[in-house]
Amino acid sequence: MAYHDHPHHGDRHDNRHGHHHGHDTTHTGTDWAEVASLLEAEAELFTPLYERALAWLAKEVTAPGLVVDAGSGPGVISCLFAEVFEGARIVAADGSAPLLERAAERAARYGVGDRFGTLTGELPGVLDDLEYPADLLWASRSVHHLGDQRAALAAYAARLAPGGTLAVVEGGLPARYLPRDIGFGRPGLQARLDAVEADWFTRMRSELPDSVAHTEDWPALLTAAGLHHGRSRTFLLDLPAPAPDRARAHVVATLTRTRDRLAGELDADDRATLDRLLDPADEASVHHRPDVFYLAAHTVHTAVRPVQGPPGPAEGLPGPATPH
Repeated sequence: MAYHDHPHHGDRHDNRHGHHHGHDTTHTGTDWAEVASLLEAEAELFTPLYERALAWLAKEVTAPGLVVDAGSGPGVISCLFAEVFEGARIVAADGSAPLLERAAERAARYGVGDRFGTLTGELPGVLDDLEYPADLLWASRSVHHLGDQRAALAAYAARLAPGGTLAVVEGGLPARYLPRDIGFGRPGLQARLDAVEADWFTRMRSELPDSVAHTEDWPALLTAAGLHHGRSRTFLLDLPAPAPDRARAHVVATLTRTRDRLAGELDADDRATLDRLLDPADEASVHHRPDVFYLAAHTVHTAVRPVQGPPGPAEGLPGPATPH
């Protein structure tokens, strides 16, 4: 499985992300080139938020030797880590080999390919292939795609070096990009879409392999993983109206996915409203309306592996070596 941001929760899209040259379609029917491009565009839109989050992390995580981006997708954030931590090796880990191709290509373009590696496989197990522990392990909107989130965090903690930091991006607030009353249809469309998305998200979680329900108290889950010195901070992406073209394109893509996947769970009025919002010929659509904005909040939770006393089986990991 690949791990990507989901349109309304800011979390990861359903399993369909990667890259081939052109617009090849794999045997699963996934157009990896198209999806990877969409993911890159979304991550690039959120780059100001990620830059602030990484600057916050860098105040306490100093001179890491190895940074792991677990659920990296096409590597946009991985490459930001390479910029922030100039001496670190970066490993992007994901379930999608095509996405990791894209990540490696991006690293080469940005001139950091000599200290950039990839790991392809299911999380968290693929992290067993790391050849030495991570000083910083980042998991952005990917943990909730793993059936047992508590066990996943324990596995991540076990891959940390003593004194290493685990940073998990989960929670925050649903994005907003339209006024409550858009001039047609029932006011409050986005709140109703959020409710439908929340139900979909609950079903998605329940259908994951080995799914276990845990209270999503992320600081408590990090403590249960044997980590301490927990911190949480929320970062905003605030793009006022009129939204820049990149944000407007993201709103179009988000609403299109919502209509395609969840239209059957909306009433006829809301379906008609969505259709009008997505009609490029309609001046009231999100393609043209001047009141489109973009406001999102992502929360980063961090905790540290004790210098003495392992949180799990990380003791006994091999010594430093070059990661894959």
